[in-house]
Amino acid sequence: MFKKILYPTDFSDISNKVIAAIKQLKEAGTSEVVLIHVIDSRNLDAMVHWAPSDYQNTRKLIEDMAAENARETAVELEKEGIAVRVLITEGIPTQEILKAEKEEGVSSIIVGSHGKSNLKEFLLGSVSEAVVRKAQNPVIVIKR
Repeated sequence: MFKKILYPTDFSDISNKVIAAIKQLKEAGTSEVVLIHVIDSRNLDAMVHWAPSDYQNTRKLIEDMAAENARETAVELEKEGIAVRVLITEGIPTQEILKAEKEEGVSSIIVGSHGKSNLKEFLLGSVSEAVVRKAQNPVIVIKR
């Protein structure tokens, strides 16, 4: 059930707890993690509208930061003997995560309960809640 895990992340504070949980799942048979980070296209669309002159520089900065964070996470998991495949995509996070679930043939998904856009009145973050509702495979939610 945990052989190949999809790990959607926005590299928020809860990601350290999720990584610790993934390391523990190695004992349950986890041998591969597909780490996915989705650059939210809705934010980029707003930036093009409001700050077109800064768009290319900001986009490059966002992509570079995501790649660096993903590389650091991959190295940490690979030290534990877990193979890591990194996907950095652009789109609507929930849609891209569910698309990766199907295309990558994962056995389960592990996600943090809240990301960077945390709002106190929600029990789960909007992305994690949508993934729990719509995923075809089991979803493990790590609380903060």
